[in-house]
Amino acid sequence: MRVLVVSAPLVGHVFPLVPLAVALRDAGHEVLLATGGGGLAAERAGLPVRDVAPGFDFGRIALRVLPRHPLIARAELRGTAGTRGAGLLFGALNDQLTDPVVALATEWRPDLVLHEPFAVAGAVAAARLGVPAVRQENSLFDGRYLVRATTERLRAALRRHGLTELPPPAAALAVAPPSVTGQDGWPMRYDSYVGGGDLPDWLREPGTRPRILVSRSTLTGPGDRGPMPAVVAAAARVDAEFVLVRPDPRSIRTLPDNVRVVDWIPLDAALSASAALVHHGGAGSVFGAFAAGLPQLATVGPGDRRHNAELVARRGAGLALLPRDITAQTLTRLLTDDALRTAAGEVSREIAAMPAPAELVPRLAALV
Repeated sequence: MRVLVVSAPLVGHVFPLVPLAVALRDAGHEVLLATGGGGLAAERAGLPVRDVAPGFDFGRIALRVLPRHPLIARAELRGTAGTRGAGLLFGALNDQLTDPVVALATEWRPDLVLHEPFAVAGAVAAARLGVPAVRQENSLFDGRYLVRATTERLRAALRRHGLTELPPPAAALAVAPPSVTGQDGWPMRYDSYVGGGDLPDWLREPGTRPRILVSRSTLTGPGDRGPMPAVVAAAARVDAEFVLVRPDPRSIRTLPDNVRVVDWIPLDAALSASAALVHHGGAGSVFGAFAAGLPQLATVGPGDRRHNAELVARRGAGLALLPRDITAQTLTRLLTDDALRTAAGEVSREIAAMPAPAELVPRLAALV
């Protein structure tokens, strides 16, 4: 079976698709990943990758699209636009992706197309070729609504390829723990390629004090500094060790003695020896803390970050705060609140009970 995997050209979108793509390859299937931009780093996982978005610049797309829709743009910056902002931005992106993805699929002739909700160009290619499309979730939204919002902005591209509507997928893969939020489809345990990097020996074991990891977004733009400046300002008054992962240089001019800095690391491995995670509210970070069973502090920010952070807080597995509201007291609570730790452990066990990506391979093959 030949499987074309299609992702938006962004690290946080393509890396969650890699474990299933690798499982398909390891089961003897031929896999090709279509993405671009930062997503091309998935080549390091040993997968063949085709660049379908040369010269990709997400910031340029946002600057072109959002000023035409000022109300949605303001809501997107507050994190209250829901799927409307994603529909605008990823509709414009997929309008660029559709023709090269369809051309690649026509040349390569896949038997199955696996795509994420923000890459409906993959669904267009599958419909054009008459092969099954499978939607794999990689966020905490319900992918049905993301696809609908994006497709509404993709009418011209659909017409170019002889389509008036997108047919429903042959299957969908739901990765969100049901106690956190509902998604449509076959359950599959969330996993993500970590993108390389070395884990220092001192991060492999717990330290003499509880360790709090602090990460930020792989995107640059409004809110990309995330919680790091506030954490650095409060850290000296917290009995913990803080580790900043890939900090913005603007956040590290002066550091307290209990704050250390690392470059890109396999975050999931570092979480196993840590006590909590503070992050920008991205879906990958939320899932990482959930899987590790750690309390998390997710900052409320643009795009999906408010949605994600509020889901964490609603489940009781962490805190949702604006960066300016991070204090020594809130950071200490991450380490001392037993209710947060209990809820985080419950979600971790829920994720562990979901089928691993490799277990879904026979079901996918049966669609062809």
